Amino acid sequence: MAGCAKRCKQGLVKFALSLHKLVTGSLIKDKADDDLEMTMVCHRPEGLDQLEAQTNFSKRELQVLYRGFKNECPSGIVNEETFKQIYSQFFPHGDASTYAHYLFNAFDAGHTGSIKFEDFVTALSILLRGSVTEKLQWTFNLYDINRDGYINKEEMTDIVRAIYDMMGKYTYPVLKTDAPKQHVDAFFQKMDKNRDGVVTLDEFILSCQEDENIMRSLQLFENVI
Repeated sequence: MAGCAKRCKQGLVKFALSLHKLVTGSLIKDKADDDLEMTMVCHRPEGLDQLEAQTNFSKRELQVLYRGFKNECPSGIVNEETFKQIYSQFFPHGDASTYAHYLFNAFDAGHTGSIKFEDFVTALSILLRGSVTEKLQWTFNLYDINRDGYINKEEMTDIVRAIYDMMGKYTYPVLKTDAPKQHVDAFFQKMDKNRDGVVTLDEFILSCQEDENIMRSLQLFENVI
């Protein structure tokens, strides 16, 4: 078990490189090798034809993504603890565990306690190649921690604090202690159109579409993932 966790931990960094190569089109391998690899894991994903129909990736791209996912975690699944360990490597000066918990839950669409290849590639498809509405809906679901269809101030405060914790104390300029509250207040001032204390999906999408900075930031998801 520890060996698999170690391989997974080392792996997502290499997997990110595989993803970069996928985007640039520089990974090529024999179809026979791909077919062989599809038979050597504990959890086998849905057929590539089905995933191709459900995502914005071609079968060739799915084969490359699957190879990277399988090579770095041979069991075919990633649990939350491993996900946190992997994600924390990208934020060495802060504590990314809480934000990674929220992000894990967003990827774990079936609430199974683990991320399978299908979960991972579906989220990637939205974040990298989805429509503006799809990307905003995915982000809303990330912020809607209790999944009740609304973002309240407590949820947004938890998310903002998790982001500040993740960035660490070495940020410049230095963050003030009341920065999370100011951020949340500004969020609700912009997003809560009817001033009822919660933000709905429709309010969230409308407000984001009205903000040029947010719309530009959607193009940066590729660099985040």
